[in-house]
Amino acid sequence: MSDTPFRPFEQALDPDKALDLLREATFGAEDGELFLERRRSEAIVFDDGRVKTASYDASEGFGLRAVSGEVSGYAHSTEISESALRRAVATARLAVGDGGGILALPPQATNRRLYTDEDPIGGASFSVKLETLREIDAYARALDPRVVQVTATVTASLQEVEILRPEGTHLRDVRPMTRVNVSVIVEQNGRRESGTAGGGGRVGLAGLLDPADWQAKASEALRIALVNLDAEPAPAGVMDVVLGPGWPGILLHEAIGHGLEGDANRKGSSVFAGLMGQQVASKGVTVLDDGTIPDRRGSISFDDEGTPSGKNVLIEDGILVGFMQDRQNARLMGVQPTGNGRRESYAHVPMPRMTNTYMMGGDANPADIVADLKDGIYAVGFGGGQVDVTNGKFVFSCTEAYRVKNGQIGAPVKGATLIGDGATALKRIRALGNDMALDPGLGNCGKAGQWVPVGVGQPTVMIGGLTVGGAAA
Repeated sequence: MSDTPFRPFEQALDPDKALDLLREATFGAEDGELFLERRRSEAIVFDDGRVKTASYDASEGFGLRAVSGEVSGYAHSTEISESALRRAVATARLAVGDGGGILALPPQATNRRLYTDEDPIGGASFSVKLETLREIDAYARALDPRVVQVTATVTASLQEVEILRPEGTHLRDVRPMTRVNVSVIVEQNGRRESGTAGGGGRVGLAGLLDPADWQAKASEALRIALVNLDAEPAPAGVMDVVLGPGWPGILLHEAIGHGLEGDANRKGSSVFAGLMGQQVASKGVTVLDDGTIPDRRGSISFDDEGTPSGKNVLIEDGILVGFMQDRQNARLMGVQPTGNGRRESYAHVPMPRMTNTYMMGGDANPADIVADLKDGIYAVGFGGGQVDVTNGKFVFSCTEAYRVKNGQIGAPVKGATLIGDGATALKRIRALGNDMALDPGLGNCGKAGQWVPVGVGQPTVMIGGLTVGGAAA
């Protein structure tokens, strides 16, 4: 168990008094909660043969919310005390006014545990973490004489959450997170290229510090760097594109996922607004958001409002069947919350957010999908991207991609960007592989200035007629 065990908020707040104050804040409101959080995190970066940074952070605080219609009164504090809570009550009540609302039904209780509650920071000593980073550096350099720089990172965090609701529901969750990343830079004939690999999840550090795990990451980072060392300028134009399985699902997450969040659809700002029950994707395309997968980066036992996470079908056989909902937007839209009310920390209000979003696999052999590509790009790795949620238009940079002609994978290409819009791309999916995979635990999602950990996934997918930006064709 954790070397610093969970410290319930009763040590700082009398639970009966806290409940009385919460009820005062939410009197006449339709919803609300007291969200308490303690978080600790550690990050060690070993760069170019030496420790670049070694940081340890700790924070705690509470957020108090009262919800009336479309309005939320929210106050937060780094001081967990009765006096701070009283001040927060006065602020939150400004949104409620004279009230007159009726509290919504509370979320259903759950005892489900999707991950360990052990402290990953204490899972290994600092010296063991540092020595592992040194070993990663030495191993990566020994793999190939062209390696000129290695960056290895170990991060671990523990978030302790408590939620108190006005009807008296009291929930606790301990959320670990770990990750190991390796980046490699290679040089040949004056040309330098890089490759990165990594991952983790809501797991302890032991598995990630095992040589079998980090050696695979170092080898993969080197492979990507060497592929890019031989890359040619990417072509430009409209062409068919095959996306690899796993991490390329980040395109699905950004270009489509945000448009399926409840708030954007309630406000009519999503490209999918008003399309419930209609065909929005090619037949065979099924997209889910699933926060219940054990140990995954985007999983949560319950969301930051207390609703148990769910396995929610968003698109089924091409038909739009659901949105991701928090409690406020679900109530305003007359539907049930889906366990997607998430927040970055106690200092932020919850909103509809993705957990692990993925596209189900089909029955096609991935090799046959590539063989059917007459003239296009095979993209298996992605870096940064930009998306406009109101129209779904996206631009994504490929970190590993290949030119394909007449079904034959040719030279790797550099500088390829994929340009399109999610709604159109969904309808142009021509084939789904039988190799659906989730990403290795890389994702962070930004929305309205808040960042939360997420997962993505998909099978090998062929999309017709995307615009590829690169060098002149």
